[in-house]
Amino acid sequence: MKLAIDAMGGDHAPKASIDAAVKALKEFPDLSITLVGNEQEIVKHIQPNDRITVLHTEEKIEDDDSPATAVRRKKDASMVLAVKEVKEGRADACISAGNTGALMAAGLLYVGRINGIDRPALAPMLPTVSGQGFLILDVGANMDARPEHLNQYAIMGSIYMQMVRKVNRPRVGLLNVGTEDGKGNELTKLTFPLLKELDLNFIGNVEARDLLNGAVDVVVCDGFTGNIVLKATEGAAGSLFTILKRELTSNIFNKLVAGLLKPSFLKIKKTMDYSEYGGAALFGLKAPIIKSHGSSDEVAFYHTIVQAKEMVDHQVVTTIKNEVAKYNRQAE
Repeated sequence: MKLAIDAMGGDHAPKASIDAAVKALKEFPDLSITLVGNEQEIVKHIQPNDRITVLHTEEKIEDDDSPATAVRRKKDASMVLAVKEVKEGRADACISAGNTGALMAAGLLYVGRINGIDRPALAPMLPTVSGQGFLILDVGANMDARPEHLNQYAIMGSIYMQMVRKVNRPRVGLLNVGTEDGKGNELTKLTFPLLKELDLNFIGNVEARDLLNGAVDVVVCDGFTGNIVLKATEGAAGSLFTILKRELTSNIFNKLVAGLLKPSFLKIKKTMDYSEYGGAALFGLKAPIIKSHGSSDEVAFYHTIVQAKEMVDHQVVTTIKNEVAKYNRQAE
């Protein structure tokens, strides 16, 4: 199996992605990796390895570039070339921590959508108190969505959780302002009956306050709402750890207690740390394209590599294609 990695994307490029790649190669003997980016910068961080290929380019897409324009004009950018490696069959999946919109645009332009999927969804795993996590679709690929889009998100999310996360009959919920049937805006009211018709474990509406408690395994919503949930969750977790650190270092007694409880606090941090859950897959494309968080360190990038490998190993995209085709035949 070969993965293509945009080594120049992200706040800690290229070191974070390269260190993660080296770690993954040690862990998985069947894996090889193509690092795409400035070769002079990349070779500073790696030793010669016959399972690492460097595809040189000096062009990159910046975070403030217009996504569609950048993909079309910067055809030799590291992100674009990494996606092309998948399109042309030299890699099985692609990872980038760069410009999210540009990665979506490159995926649509060069890899393309699965037949029957109207709009791909950006879908990260978010933490739960149990450590199991939940998948949320969409968190920003499409700010406006129609009921049929959320229907498709539910199908794709359920397949992923069952095949990769090994969740039997994943619980699917519709993000809403209340749990009662009939709640919400026009989008959720029209989506609810469509989800009930699917052969999925749809448990109904779910409120945002219940997500971290593990109320569902898959939650579907439009990209505008999902992005707010994503940023609020990350912000809340970060603020909580800041408060804990401040209080536990405020005086000598608290420092002594903190020292005794340090293993427990590290366990809590690991449970609620997004970096332990991988990246955000672009569900609905014809091959695995995964967005790693822009601030990803080696740990976060490593887990994204593991995620990409599992998606390829378990043929998630092929299964999504088959299931979407089946649902479409039933709807005819």
